[in-house]
Amino acid sequence: MTDLSRIKPSHTQRAAYVYIRQSTPGQVEHNRESTARQYALADKACQLGWPREQVVIVDEDLGLSGSSTDKRSGFVRLTSEVALAHVGIVLGLEVSRLARNNADWYRLLELCGVTDTLIGDNDGVYHPALFNDRLLLGLKGTMSEAELHIIRARLDGGIRNKAARGELRRGLPVGFVWGEQDGEVLFHPDEAVSGAIRTVFERFAEFGSARRVWLWFRSESLSFPLQTTPAGLPGPIRWVVPTYTALHHILTNPVYAGAYTYGKTKYERYVDEHGTVRKRIRHLPMDQWAVLILDHHPGFIDWSAFQANQARLDANTRPKPHQSGGAVREGSALLQGIATCGHCGRRLMIHYRGRNSTPGYHCAGKDIVDGRGQYCLTIGGLAIEQAVANAFLEAVTPAAVEATALSVQQLQSNHDAALSQWRLEVERARYEAEKAERRYRTVEPENRLVARGLESEWENRLRDLAAAEAEQRRREQQRPKTLDAEQLQRIQMLGSDIGQVWNAATTTDRDRKELLRTLLDEVVLNLKRAEGHAHLTLRWRGGAITMLDVSVPRFKPMGPRTDEDTISLLRRLVALYPDEVIAGILNRQGRKTATGERFTANQVGSLRRYRNIPRFQAPTEPPSGELVSIRKAAQILSMNTSSIHRWLADGFIAGEQITPGAPWQIRITDELRARIVQEAPSEYLPMLEATMKLGVSRQTVLQRVKRGELQAVLVRQGRRKGLRIKVADQQPTLFEQFS
Repeated sequence: MTDLSRIKPSHTQRAAYVYIRQSTPGQVEHNRESTARQYALADKACQLGWPREQVVIVDEDLGLSGSSTDKRSGFVRLTSEVALAHVGIVLGLEVSRLARNNADWYRLLELCGVTDTLIGDNDGVYHPALFNDRLLLGLKGTMSEAELHIIRARLDGGIRNKAARGELRRGLPVGFVWGEQDGEVLFHPDEAVSGAIRTVFERFAEFGSARRVWLWFRSESLSFPLQTTPAGLPGPIRWVVPTYTALHHILTNPVYAGAYTYGKTKYERYVDEHGTVRKRIRHLPMDQWAVLILDHHPGFIDWSAFQANQARLDANTRPKPHQSGGAVREGSALLQGIATCGHCGRRLMIHYRGRNSTPGYHCAGKDIVDGRGQYCLTIGGLAIEQAVANAFLEAVTPAAVEATALSVQQLQSNHDAALSQWRLEVERARYEAEKAERRYRTVEPENRLVARGLESEWENRLRDLAAAEAEQRRREQQRPKTLDAEQLQRIQMLGSDIGQVWNAATTTDRDRKELLRTLLDEVVLNLKRAEGHAHLTLRWRGGAITMLDVSVPRFKPMGPRTDEDTISLLRRLVALYPDEVIAGILNRQGRKTATGERFTANQVGSLRRYRNIPRFQAPTEPPSGELVSIRKAAQILSMNTSSIHRWLADGFIAGEQITPGAPWQIRITDELRARIVQEAPSEYLPMLEATMKLGVSRQTVLQRVKRGELQAVLVRQGRRKGLRIKVADQQPTLFEQFS
């Protein structure tokens, strides 16, 4: 910086800004000489003619990359001051310190040229308004950006080349550690860790659902290993309560199948709604992974089993249009997820009707008929399901005895798997207790500050050991007993009559659907309503096809009929009013009879008798409780109106509505007041625990509460606010009766 001819008094009257930057925190800590050289530029500014008080040091960007202006508040402040013509010269050790991005660099050059601001580095002083100086500064900026690209290309090339050989050491999931050889991956030396991972794959092979595997771990109160040591090095393992995310990650990670992968994600730059350039990570499909080396190391499962698991997990998700599948639900619809429409190929949807919630099937595609949409297929499910079940039982009967024996063995293996995990838990607790004892005995008795802490830790480990041993003894006592000859003979009889097992009360709807899916891939339904039959095509696993014809009711020609909406309203009104009053209500709403006439009391009575609707009966005693609006009920019960609407829709609170669209009314009774409490009794469980204990969904629990099958109370205040369910002990399953 010896050429001082470009420095004018107009420059020295303004401030001199010294910009200081290092790319990473590591450079700030270790490359201190470079940082010191940059701070020394303040003295250089004084030598060039700027007073010390006019020298401003900008060092907010230490430890930040110069590839962009993201988070570089110092560079943004410098650019703003240059644009306001407050800066006479910008000093930097070199161009790369100011920016490694041409967009940022040329913006600064443009502003400096407009505001008559100089730029100085270790080689000299430049004026961006002059062509030669601007050309030289532009070339330096281009070289700075190219240098960054070359450095990145070299580093990335070396990483990719090492990853292509499977030798790049990156973080390994729990259950694996790196070996001493290049690219060597070994099982974790802790037997309990490997056993927990194997249990996940064994239970998924049995249940076929990641959620059911998680529920099994929770029901057995088993803990799961969590490793936070980087690069897969053997380190301390923390045993925590398993989460669904952790188990799903194990089932979807190809490393557990012995594969080495690299480049499964890609960084992308995009512009958000505010115009800011941001980065995001996009997960790539398997065929776009940069590196995929099969049989790279021993795995818990083979590659074919991993692919089968991914297909099963994908099938458990909500299927797309024109696709069958989906996870098995708790409903009684036997063909859920495997029934398709023979007319358009869409997956059939499920609906339930009547007091007994009889299942039915309909196609989501609609045709316009007489100006309104109608399903191309809708049918009740009882006859269809019975025909499919009979075909399934006929096909599975020859192997039923063997399958029954395997089921008994599976029940035994499930218990043994959980028991083996608890034995490992006891061993781990015993080791922790012995280690705590050794640490306590090695401390000097006089050092009571340390001895008290170690003694407390030893006592805690002993309590954990005692609890684990007690749980192990309890589970060993609950071990299923070996079946005697009479019980085996009875099981064989049940196996020969698989229909008895199918229709048993202990066989749940989920069990029936799981059994059906073991052989059936798809049921194609072609409805011929005019001909009085439905044609079924059963596609079995392996490619076999079975054709079935099921009789269905024909459509009968009908004369004029009263609107179903009017009939539904009539059913509600007869509970409150006599026929003459109902006729007046219907006429005021502009409703007509089937022949287009106004309603009279006689016509209402005839319609009621034809539809088997009982007549109005005045109550002998007035109903108990005050009938109030929802707003008034919210004030009485100390709740929000939105909460009243929600619990009214869920069936927890009963309401009365005279006609559709009319305001709801709530009858305040002692029973309703008793169901809304400040604190729930201990036997009442939260909704999540109730669903896990019952093994059903939240909607199923709400339906049972609505039907009165389950008792429930509503806690309206405090942290435990919400619905609480009283859950009785579950009925033992078929095979538990022989334990």
